[in-house]
Amino acid sequence: MSVYTELVGQDAVVEQLRRAAGSGTPAHAWLFTGPPGSGRSNAARAFAAALNCEQPEPAARGCGECRSCRLVAAQSHPSVKLVSTENVTYKIEDVRALITTAQEKPQGARWRVIVVEDADRMTERATNVLLKAIEEPPPHTLWVLCAPSPADVLVTIRSRCRLVSLRIPPTAAVAQLLSTRDGLNEEQAHFAARVSQNHIGVARRLARDPEARRRREQVVTLPLRLTSSSAAIKAAGSLVEMTQADAASTAAARLEAEQASLRRSLGLDAEEKIPPKLRSQFKKLEEENTRRAKRAVADSLDRALIDLTAVFRDVLSLKLGTGAELINEHLREELQRYAESLSAEQTLAGLDAINAARVRITQNVPPLLAMEALMMQFLPGRSRA
Repeated sequence: MSVYTELVGQDAVVEQLRRAAGSGTPAHAWLFTGPPGSGRSNAARAFAAALNCEQPEPAARGCGECRSCRLVAAQSHPSVKLVSTENVTYKIEDVRALITTAQEKPQGARWRVIVVEDADRMTERATNVLLKAIEEPPPHTLWVLCAPSPADVLVTIRSRCRLVSLRIPPTAAVAQLLSTRDGLNEEQAHFAARVSQNHIGVARRLARDPEARRRREQVVTLPLRLTSSSAAIKAAGSLVEMTQADAASTAAARLEAEQASLRRSLGLDAEEKIPPKLRSQFKKLEEENTRRAKRAVADSLDRALIDLTAVFRDVLSLKLGTGAELINEHLREELQRYAESLSAEQTLAGLDAINAARVRITQNVPPLLAMEALMMQFLPGRSRA
């Protein structure tokens, strides 16, 4: 199975990467961009695998079957470093460690490849530390950065990178992948692909997890159920509580597993008191867990806002009479009634309000405050341009 299997609807990108991987002289720095769901991280990992594929024929590299390709897929290839962060931003010491790694020669491979997911989460200071490594890389090292758009990284970085632009795959292509790879029937696959707005990872989760589908339904029907200021405030609180509870539950389970693993590595029994000289290691785990939970809440809220954006896009489509299939086609009757209560200008104002809420979350505005302001805009007669 080719390493490019998940890049559905990205034929031009796949061809670009195939040529580069087989050329023998690929550019030393790459920037993969695309909106959430476009598969930019999958494309970067596939490119890293193809660069070191053991197939002797350049055109066949990226086979997905050789030992090197399998190691990259398992994230255990000694010469391919896949980097991501669960914190709000990358720490500068993490970037310095990557630069040290970049100086090492590849082990039994053509290239040392460093894939940095969410490069837009680097602070300006961290990016400036990375700049010199990208300007003057060792001859055996390739950097692959991933970000939503070129504007999300410093111009000094993107000007030194070969750009690869990905797009959201079509609904039919995502549905076909879910059917052939995950065994969903045609109806399930099409529904999951459509309501996820063609985000493969989200579509898979919605198809498999009834609770995820229930939470999404609660989110997308919020504007349809708001009739008063008190209801708007309550809805905002419920939405934030739901995302915080999910994040806290996941974070607590992960922290418990990490603490148990650390205890085993230090030779401590499960109930044994932690010696004072080892407490700093456990405190570090707790601090990391706090940072992860903060990002998890922000990411979950952002996903909810993306789903709300789909609602207003559907309403606008109904207002303009486009005749296109709705993202929330299963709610067509409810959305039609809601559309009759809004003008096109009010619908656009709703989209603007959602976008403003997404920006506020990234600017560390308290989530509850941002959601309350947004829900108030959804009240009848309040969404005005």
